[in-house]
Formats: sequence, structure tokens, C-alpha cells
Amino acid sequence: MHILLSNDDGYFAPGLAALADTLVPLAKVTVVAPERDRSGASNSLTLDRPLSVRRASNGFFYVNGTPTDCVHLAVTGLLEDLPDIVISGVNHGANMGDDTIYSGTVAAATEGFLLGIPSVAISLVARGGDHFTTAAHVAAEMVKRFERNPLPQAVLLNINVPDVPYGELDGLEVTRLGKRHKAEPVVKTTTPRGETVYWIGAAGGAQDAGEGTDFYAVGRNAVSVTPLQMDLTQFSQLQAIKGWIAGRVMA
Repeated sequence: MHILLSNDDGYFAPGLAALADTLVPLAKVTVVAPERDRSGASNSLTLDRPLSVRRASNGFFYVNGTPTDCVHLAVTGLLEDLPDIVISGVNHGANMGDDTIYSGTVAAATEGFLLGIPSVAISLVARGGDHFTTAAHVAAEMVKRFERNPLPQAVLLNINVPDVPYGELDGLEVTRLGKRHKAEPVVKTTTPRGETVYWIGAAGGAQDAGEGTDFYAVGRNAVSVTPLQMDLTQFSQLQAIKGWIAGRVMA
């Protein structure tokens, strides 16, 4: 098996190192990650300039682009043989609920999925202990599952792991995405030169964290596994919009 690893925290991130160290005994591992932290980059591709790929002393490839760039380059030209699975992470921080829209971690996995490869985004819901090895062991379990029981089609899984020792995890739960409250207000400050600048505020708390959601699972120390899809069509509104276009009042 050939595993392609990427992330959005940068090729130097401890979560990526823990993931690589854990997976190397199981398979051929190639790492292609951003040269710097690209958290929040979402699914952006760099189209206005060429990209460069360099190799670090530990063998990791790093790209002066986004997480999506990394996986796209790797799969469409950089690698001689295609990966069997793409794993993005281990992200330092949760990617639950609305986070998935902005997440570079999820975006890297999404690009693999769009290119027809089973893909996994894995994040550590860090509270300070930073048990990256716990999340890495969960990723290794998923790789073994893929080997033992291959799925008939490519999937995109978003996994969030509680920040606890591996032995304290309370199983795995297949979940749906919850929903956060609106984000905290922007933080306004002034530079030494007197310029007003703004920091994007932190993500809000959970609004929909009921049973069955990713927030609920992680809150009880279970690993959350959420299958994602890329079809953004709002099917329930198709007929209403048809009527609206035809000049009829929407119901």
C-alpha cells in the first residue's frame, strides 16, 4: 500500500511527523505538505504563479502553495505511482461542524477524493495535552481497515480524535456534522506604525451538538468519523426554485 500524507499546518508540524512515524511500518509513505501553516485555506488552488517543490532533510516534500495544491501536484504529476489512500493531518485542533468548510486539512483530503482516491482528514481536538500519537494510531487503524476490507468506491472521511491517551478513547462513532454558533467578533488592534488591523475571531461554540453529531461523540471521548460529500445541490429546493423562475410565488 502507498499512502500520501499532507496537512495544512506545514511540513514541520508535530502532528504530521507523528502520523508519518506511525504509518511508515505499515506501508510506503510519501509526504507532500505546505511549506508553512495554511490553516483556513479551504479548497483553494494556486493558479496565478508557478509552484516549487523542495525536499526537507527528513525526506518530506514541501510546496509553496496550499494543501489542495500539495495533493493535486502529488497525484497529477509528482509521484511515479499513485497512492492508494490520502491522509491529511494530524491537524492541531478540531475540524467539526462548520469548520469543514474552511479547513485546509479537510481540503487536502477532499482533493484526493475528487481525484478518485479514498481520503481521510484527521484532526486532534487539542485541549493542551496534544496527544498526536493517539490520533496517529487511529489513522493506522483506518489504514488497516482499508487493507482488510476495501470499499467499492472512493470515500471522504472526516475524523476527529479527543486529546486523550489512546487507552482512554471510548470507541468510534459514525456521526453527522454538528453546527457551531457564529464566530467570535474580530479583534481590532493597531500596529506600531499606527495602522488599524484586524484578526479573524475564534470559532464559536457548538450550537448543534446533539446525539449523533461529531461534537457529541468527541465530548464523550469517542472518535468521530463523518463521511462527507461534495454535491452542494439543495435538492429540497429544486421544485420551489423552478416555480420561482417560472414566476410563481415560492411556497
